[in-house]
Amino acid sequence: MQKCPGATLFALVITTGIATWVVSLIISNAAKLIIDENGETSWILRFIFTILGYTTVFLPCYVLIHLSQRHNLHTLGGCQWRLLRLILTGTTSEIVAETDITPTGRLSNTNVQTLYQKALSLFYCCAGLQVSYLLWGILQEKIMTREYTDGDKIERFTDSQFLVFVNRILAFLFSGIYLLLTHQNVHRTPLYKYSFCSVSNTLSSWCQYEALKFVSFPTQVLAKSAKVIPVMLMGKLVSRAQYKNYEYTTAVLISVGMTAFLLGSGGDKKGNNVTTVSGAVLLCGYLIFDSFTANWQSALFKEHKPSSIQMMCGVNLMSCLFTSASLIQQGGFFYSLSFAARHPIFIMDCLLTAISSASGQLFIFATISKFGPVVFTIIMTVRQGLSILLSCLLYQHHLSHMGILGVFIVFLAIFLRMYYAQQHRKRKLEASEISESKV
Repeated sequence: MQKCPGATLFALVITTGIATWVVSLIISNAAKLIIDENGETSWILRFIFTILGYTTVFLPCYVLIHLSQRHNLHTLGGCQWRLLRLILTGTTSEIVAETDITPTGRLSNTNVQTLYQKALSLFYCCAGLQVSYLLWGILQEKIMTREYTDGDKIERFTDSQFLVFVNRILAFLFSGIYLLLTHQNVHRTPLYKYSFCSVSNTLSSWCQYEALKFVSFPTQVLAKSAKVIPVMLMGKLVSRAQYKNYEYTTAVLISVGMTAFLLGSGGDKKGNNVTTVSGAVLLCGYLIFDSFTANWQSALFKEHKPSSIQMMCGVNLMSCLFTSASLIQQGGFFYSLSFAARHPIFIMDCLLTAISSASGQLFIFATISKFGPVVFTIIMTVRQGLSILLSCLLYQHHLSHMGILGVFIVFLAIFLRMYYAQQHRKRKLEASEISESKV
């Protein structure tokens, strides 16, 4: 170590945290003077508060990581530096054997399954995904759009951040228990690298919950189906990715279907009030943040090769840290707990939402590992269609003929995209086999 003792490092991190918190308070009070807390654009104020809350964690952590790497503090011996080593290298071991790369889940794949066993396994995965995410969709719409009654008092829950926190902490517990009970690869991903996709992941969920205050649930589901468009745009701009003609065609079809659906939803009794500019901006925010999350996680998988459950655990751990700090700063815990005390049914709704979300993530891992991404995408596409149908039945959303046509076009485009992608992979595989046979 050069000239940065642990006490000095600790003092610098604490000072940065306090300074960031003071500055965030000043900015928050200034924002309150500009933006009406009870107006339609109040979500902007809540978004600013959320970002400031994340900053009070992010900046001190940046100082800690930067100075620790500069002075090689994570290489020091002693148990007091193990946490720092975990943050910077992804493991508490000082030396990690490069040969320890035992693939996770290979043991189960060595057993030859019968057709009946495969069908039964597929049924369990499909049923688990459908039940988990259909329940999750219904409950999130109920929590964000329905009124809770307490005698003569009627009110709605407004803190999206608390719902994100509950979902993330339960997902962290689920994945952590799974890691303890199963054998995994040696973890090599620095914890701080999870923070970037963690922030984008929590913000995408926040936008998703906030959007339900302005747009109907079917609109949100269709918008989520169209996230392939911003993913392609980001890939084109950032990675200079090349796409096939069928990918451009299906992207255009999805855009046409979304336009038809939105125009066809105008006759909804909530249409003019709900489908607003704020809702559209929040949905765009969801798509952008979610696209970044997918690209960042893909980069982590390529660079450090964590298992899906390790990724799930790491991202949710960082999400718990960010959301809890933001809730403490905003007083969100006090508001949410007092709301829960007035409406006990809200506690059950929150728990069921979190359980369904966490179990759904585990079913995602199981489905992709056993049957691949194509089968998973088909199951989730069917789930989205069922979500729209259930939402319309339970919450009386009106869909005109044009809206129904829009839904059909979007799902047709998704299935066409999967079909042509599968055909392209098959032709590529056949071509490689032919070239190998010639050699």
